[in-house]
Amino acid sequence: MLAKINVGKSIATVLNYNEKKLKLGNAECLQAFNFLKDVEKLDFDDKLWHFKRLISLNERTKLNSFHVSLNFHPSEKLSNEQLGEITRVYMRKIGFGDQPILVYRHFDAAHPHVHILSTSIQENGKRIPLYCNDLIHSLKAAKEIETEFGLVQADRRKLTESTIPEPTLLKLRYGKTETMRGVTEVLRSVINQYKYSSMLELNAVLRLYNLAADPGKEGSKLHSFRGLYYRVLDERGAKVGVPIKASSIYFRPTLPYLEKKFAENHSLRLQYEQRLKTMIDWTLLGGTSGLTEFIKSLEKEQINTVLNPNKEGLVQEISFVDHQTKAVFSANDLGEQYNTADIQERCGEIQCLQQLKREGLDPVQNSSEFLDPDIRQFMKIKTDPLAPGDTP
Repeated sequence: MLAKINVGKSIATVLNYNEKKLKLGNAECLQAFNFLKDVEKLDFDDKLWHFKRLISLNERTKLNSFHVSLNFHPSEKLSNEQLGEITRVYMRKIGFGDQPILVYRHFDAAHPHVHILSTSIQENGKRIPLYCNDLIHSLKAAKEIETEFGLVQADRRKLTESTIPEPTLLKLRYGKTETMRGVTEVLRSVINQYKYSSMLELNAVLRLYNLAADPGKEGSKLHSFRGLYYRVLDERGAKVGVPIKASSIYFRPTLPYLEKKFAENHSLRLQYEQRLKTMIDWTLLGGTSGLTEFIKSLEKEQINTVLNPNKEGLVQEISFVDHQTKAVFSANDLGEQYNTADIQERCGEIQCLQQLKREGLDPVQNSSEFLDPDIRQFMKIKTDPLAPGDTP
């Protein structure tokens, strides 16, 4: 179980976020703990009024809203009753047991997860501390709940070992591999097995084998005549050796042939899109300290991440090669939250250290435990505004 915590200034923002999901049919309000009415009798104004009543008792505290998502392994099949009980136990363990609590189950991701809304202002007007050292209780609570409820343990979660054998077995080495035979073997293994829908996605797979399909630059003779070369690459991605004409390979993987594959694969790969999104979300929820760690984590799920830099060396495009399903996707085709810019942003989310600095607190004194890598792996803290789709 992974807990992702947000603290902010506006309970209305996070309530609106969850209620919008509810109206669209992408969420269900499971529980309303410590409210005056049962959950099915509460409307939006009832929910907001109860929170605002407590918040008005302490106007000095600016970060008064508490929004946490509890995320569970995709293999776990949890009922609404189980999710409600897990939430109740979690909130009690972190000191929010007597607070008004709303629990929403979201259905817009493949892994089970709930969103929990509360406020840090108590009936006596005092606040429950929400800074890093106090939120360490969340990590302890999550580990205890994993044991109590028999959940998949987040710090030992591995769906599979890192097994991406094809690039290791067939990777071309210029000067060490007979070029025509090596190129033919790679193409025979890739072209009819993987589901790609563009030249960019095909080259994402071929790059893992030190190979590239080259239709020529726009305006070139090769491009004008719709020709195609296959080029061996070195470890840095530079072209080496003599190019091989596609028409010279016995099964003729020419540009017209590939374009037919692009059209066929576009629909064939769609059934595997959700698995990829789920693995991306699950990896990011586990906590990453940057793109490199994100890439290594996905490799454990048999997914290669291929970066396509521009002339300045900046990442212009990210492609994902899922060796389990043999599906290939460009990040920009996966939709909001998964395009190249958003993936890079999600790999470098705002950390607790930055929040403490904004609050004028000593970051060393207040976040030394939180910055421990083992703790940072499980829990992130952000501040409002909460953008739509910010949490999976």
